[in-house]
Amino acid sequence: MQRLIIGTAGHIDHGKTTLVKCLTGIETDRLKEEKQRGISIELGFAPFTLPNGQKAAIVDVPGHERFIRHMLAGAFGIDMVLFTIAADEGVMPQTREHADIIELLGVDKGIIVITKKDLVDEEWLMLVEDEIKEYLAGSILHDCPVVAVSAVTGDGIPELLRTIEAVAQTVVEKPILGQARLPIDRVFTVPGFGTVVTGTLWSGQIKVGDTLELMPVQRPVKVRNLQVHNEKVQTAFAGQRVAVNLQGIELSEIKRGYLLAEPGFLTPSYRIDAKLRLLGSSDRTLRNWNRIRFHLGTDETLGRVVLLDRDELLPGEETYAQIVMEKPVVAHKGDPFVIRYYSPVHTIGGGTVIDPAAAKQKRFKEESLAELAVKEEGTLYDIVLHEMETASQELTIAELVRKTGAQEQSLKTEIQQLLDDDKIVDIGGKGIAYISTRGMELIYAQIVETIETYQSKYPLRWGYPKEDMRSRYFTRFNPKIFNSILKYFEESARLISKNNLLGLPGYTPMPGEKEKQIINTINRMLEAQPFNPPSLEEISAATGQSEGFLMEVIGYMIEQGEIVKVSEGLYFPRIALDRGKELLDEYFAREKELTLATARDIFDTSRKYALPLIEYYDRIHFTRRVGDVRVKYRGSQEKSREEVDKH
Repeated sequence: MQRLIIGTAGHIDHGKTTLVKCLTGIETDRLKEEKQRGISIELGFAPFTLPNGQKAAIVDVPGHERFIRHMLAGAFGIDMVLFTIAADEGVMPQTREHADIIELLGVDKGIIVITKKDLVDEEWLMLVEDEIKEYLAGSILHDCPVVAVSAVTGDGIPELLRTIEAVAQTVVEKPILGQARLPIDRVFTVPGFGTVVTGTLWSGQIKVGDTLELMPVQRPVKVRNLQVHNEKVQTAFAGQRVAVNLQGIELSEIKRGYLLAEPGFLTPSYRIDAKLRLLGSSDRTLRNWNRIRFHLGTDETLGRVVLLDRDELLPGEETYAQIVMEKPVVAHKGDPFVIRYYSPVHTIGGGTVIDPAAAKQKRFKEESLAELAVKEEGTLYDIVLHEMETASQELTIAELVRKTGAQEQSLKTEIQQLLDDDKIVDIGGKGIAYISTRGMELIYAQIVETIETYQSKYPLRWGYPKEDMRSRYFTRFNPKIFNSILKYFEESARLISKNNLLGLPGYTPMPGEKEKQIINTINRMLEAQPFNPPSLEEISAATGQSEGFLMEVIGYMIEQGEIVKVSEGLYFPRIALDRGKELLDEYFAREKELTLATARDIFDTSRKYALPLIEYYDRIHFTRRVGDVRVKYRGSQEKSREEVDKH
């Protein structure tokens, strides 16, 4: 065990600060008022080196009931607790409240330290020890070793040090590979350096030069210097007490309760979903919409409890709840929290964050309760799949880390299994983003419905405009992701994309009787004068149809290859264009150059039609313009019909 945070807990004047000074040589009461009154008011911190050389840090918390909120700020993030009970007083009110807080935070590693051993005789000491064991029976600390000491005489201190070393070996280190999170418990300035914040690094690493995000204000800040155990370091790791010198931000812009985090990792929210437990020792029930004080990390805010499956929570009961805050909080899935009654203020319960940025929940809704149960109790495989299937868009690894509270490597293992089980799809095939298979099917169903609805309205059109599909129905996806989704369906032969249109396999536009009659009329008009085609206005007059409807029919005829759009508003029958090439071939067999006047005569048409015809043949590389004349194109092969139609 290399990184260890030890916290004190216990009733006021039960010797916590004196014990810390005995162990470390450091007086953690630094305020003038603390020294005058002889009580701890603020959090105290001391580096601590065990006899075996292991370095640790001690967080000394105040014991007075008025400063429980300070105690809570220090208790979050500790690895083990020195739970102090004075031999001359035994279990007292704040002993009980501190024990409740330790229970709610899940701190199961610790030592029961009976202090002031020198003030009582052996018989009394045995009675106090029995009382303590009886009180803690059934609590999270029931198996913790008990050591009696005197910080004044030093009696029992060597045994306590050995016990700390032994318990430390059982502590699981905080993850250093996760995203960095450092709740801020102190803010001050150092002349010549500027603003400094301190806290216990909950996860990840912080390096000199890193840019972090100050939450909940979401402001980027840069790390100028780092200290651990009063020594400068280049990198601080989870499980260490860290002092961070920040660049470019004033003391007045930061306060206790703020948090430093990896940029983009966390989201401030006014609502969290949680599993909430009311302490069995609580003398109050908790009713729906009761006002409470919410504590997480070093932050405290007021909020109201929404009980999702009942109207009242009784002592010892637990349930799913949503807590609605009066200011935004920054949480992570799996974080423990504590709630205290609004007035009179005392600890009544706590729980675990299930969704740190929750949407508004409706009460007594079975679907919502089932969803929370999956998020809380399901395997990581189930939780990841659930998050993927309920997401409205693609999710990245970083987003899944935030939603599930899992470590990145564990997530990657489950993602690979989900891919193998065909439960999710790797969009783009590079591990950048994922969508559930169910989500992909819903997307496909919407694409199919959109295309089919479109084709029922416009039966002569083959496909739906691709970009219009995204901008109308899938704006939640950026163009790159949306194209990857379309490619997925194309590769499985479920969708066809051509000429920036999306179509369905096997679909062929089918004109009705009305459309067939109009097509026949247009063909007769075009064939009558192949090189003098009628205008859209003339066709409209001949058929009695609007130009808008005729454009549908003409678009179909272009798609079928019957006619070609040579220029804006000018359409030639395919047969005429093929005949024109034959006439030009015959001409170029005799001559080298072609003028516009000659082309007009060859096609027996006017300049109005001859010029766009010749320009068309230029585009398809059949002819080539040289000055004011055309010559037969002798370069690469003539462009295909599909290439020309793109124009």
